[in-house]
Amino acid sequence: MSLRATRYELDVIHLLNSLCRLQEDSGYFSTSHDIYHLDEQGNKIYDPIKRQYKCGKVQTTDWNEQTKAEEWRAAWADYVNGVLEHNGHTARIDHRSYQRQGIDQVPTIHLGAAASQMEKRGIRTERGDINRGIEVTNQKLRQLNARLVKLQTWLKEETENTEPPTLADVISNILYRKDQAGKQSHYSKIYSIKAAADMLNFLTSNKITDMAGLDKKLQGMIGQQFAIRDELKPIERRMKTIDEHLRHSGNYKAYRKHKAHYEKLYADYTTLKKATGFGAGRKSQKSLDTANEYYETYRNEITMYENAERYLRGVLQKHFDPKKLPPIAKWEAERESLTADKKRLNHEYATLKDETAKVEKIRSNVYDIMSAERHREQPHKSQDIDR
Repeated sequence: MSLRATRYELDVIHLLNSLCRLQEDSGYFSTSHDIYHLDEQGNKIYDPIKRQYKCGKVQTTDWNEQTKAEEWRAAWADYVNGVLEHNGHTARIDHRSYQRQGIDQVPTIHLGAAASQMEKRGIRTERGDINRGIEVTNQKLRQLNARLVKLQTWLKEETENTEPPTLADVISNILYRKDQAGKQSHYSKIYSIKAAADMLNFLTSNKITDMAGLDKKLQGMIGQQFAIRDELKPIERRMKTIDEHLRHSGNYKAYRKHKAHYEKLYADYTTLKKATGFGAGRKSQKSLDTANEYYETYRNEITMYENAERYLRGVLQKHFDPKKLPPIAKWEAERESLTADKKRLNHEYATLKDETAKVEKIRSNVYDIMSAERHREQPHKSQDIDR
């Protein structure tokens, strides 16, 4: 990563490093060497199927081990953070993933040079829309987490109170006190009774009788939030992967005819090039010009097809068949299923959010009722209540 001189933001770059060590004469040491398998007499063992002697590879360096990548990434992060600190910047980088850092958010996808430039010019892109959707999800999770933590802190303070009133006592005092009728305004009576009824309905439906029960309910809500987060993250990641599969598959399907036609034109040129006789050279050159002209006309389409082919070969590997289309229907079905799962999780999230709002309302009502009770019992003494 590097720090721009004129803007305080970090740009991600990809570094490629050779695994071969340099020799003194600027040549390369081999990264591995073969060790032949020997029989009981010490002779090489010949494999008639592969038509070669059996052998195994031995690495000459440890640079290709996964731990080395982790070590180098950590060293790079330490170096960059040292430079940032030396130059008075507060920004820092971390080579670990969000999950390893304990950050509860879904990572965004890489925009790429073309999409990044389009977004800077105010042009919406498919990748930019995906990142904006992920940011909305992360914002909802952060907001809900903040509210739940605030409630948890409040419940902890209430349970640590030396003489906390039970919820049942508070509700009973509001609903059944006989002498309140002449001491409250009409609006206050309705507000208190409605607030107590709302609390009673929620507490009864959740079988909550005291502050400890309310704390247990809140802990369950926090657990549900974490479960939604943990289930949502892999779905988001898989949907991004499938979207990339479908994007390349669309290019592969749409532009394969351009690639095939160009290869046919070039094959015609190759055939004419081998011909001899009168006018053979002229015909060959004309055929080559035709092929080159077609390529220049459809350069972008052919390039996108070739990029899609390389991508799909890497994804499908041995299952890739250039004569067949990739499993587009299978990926679309999987994405539809993931979309349904995401919709279900969003519904669960909305339900959890509603329950959180109820608990927050109960909290507010408890403080309001307790404040009113203290003013009623000690009308000449001021009370400060932290909301």
